[in-house]
Amino acid sequence: MLRMVLPKGSLEKATLELFAAADLGVSRSSQVDYRATIDDPRVSEVRILRPQEIPMYVAEGLFDIGITGRDWVEETGAEVVTLGQLQYSKASSRPIQVVLAVGADSPVRCAADLPAGARVSTEYPGLTRRYLEKAGVQADVRLSYGATEAKVPDIADAVVEITETGRALAAAGLRVVETLLVSHTELIANPAAAADPVKRHAMDQLHTLLQGVLEARGQVLLKLNVAAERLDAVVGVLPSMKSPTVSELLGGGAYAVETVVPTAGVNVLIPELKDRGATDIIELPLSKIVH
Repeated sequence: MLRMVLPKGSLEKATLELFAAADLGVSRSSQVDYRATIDDPRVSEVRILRPQEIPMYVAEGLFDIGITGRDWVEETGAEVVTLGQLQYSKASSRPIQVVLAVGADSPVRCAADLPAGARVSTEYPGLTRRYLEKAGVQADVRLSYGATEAKVPDIADAVVEITETGRALAAAGLRVVETLLVSHTELIANPAAAADPVKRHAMDQLHTLLQGVLEARGQVLLKLNVAAERLDAVVGVLPSMKSPTVSELLGGGAYAVETVVPTAGVNVLIPELKDRGATDIIELPLSKIVH
């Protein structure tokens, strides 16, 4: 039913892991094969291509649905429908930022400080030109094919580059002066395909599975028993998405409690629960959380 395109390169491993966790495992004959399959009746075709190209291919109708970064949607100006963010990246759930950076000793403090004709090197020439034009800067924007941060000051006066933390840019002797865009990975769709009720329903179902995996990351299910007289003390320290599930145990006088809590801090929480009277505490991993 749906022709799908997934990103190759730095996002590839994280994307395939996400799909596997969503019970949408991607199969291909080798790691360099651009064609793949998903054993799901909603997916008829899968290709794995560079994320830079995906927005245009989806906009042109070569694929119904795809995954790419907001940065490439903005760079290409592709007319696509965004079905939602998928907050993951090659290393973390932190979004990337497209930033303008100059040498650490440059007098430039914002985009408007760039002089006319300033050389700006970037892998995002379209996005950069539009941003600088809005700032009133007539710059010489040059396409970079890599090692962009190494081009200041000899080859370029400034760069527009992606970063998650800024540490690599700082290590290269650069200083960030403005953020052009904060970019998450997104599930995008062809407008005509998204307007088709049958295809849109299938798209939304796939999105539910993928988002459910991301919701579950960093959380665990806690199950425990507690005597009736200690219930309030135990529930009082339990964080939860909504409220814990409390069920009276057979015979009365005690309760079973279940709740979802962040993994961070569970090493402190479990001993505290025991101190407050909880027994038979079980910590379980979660595969998906679907609201």
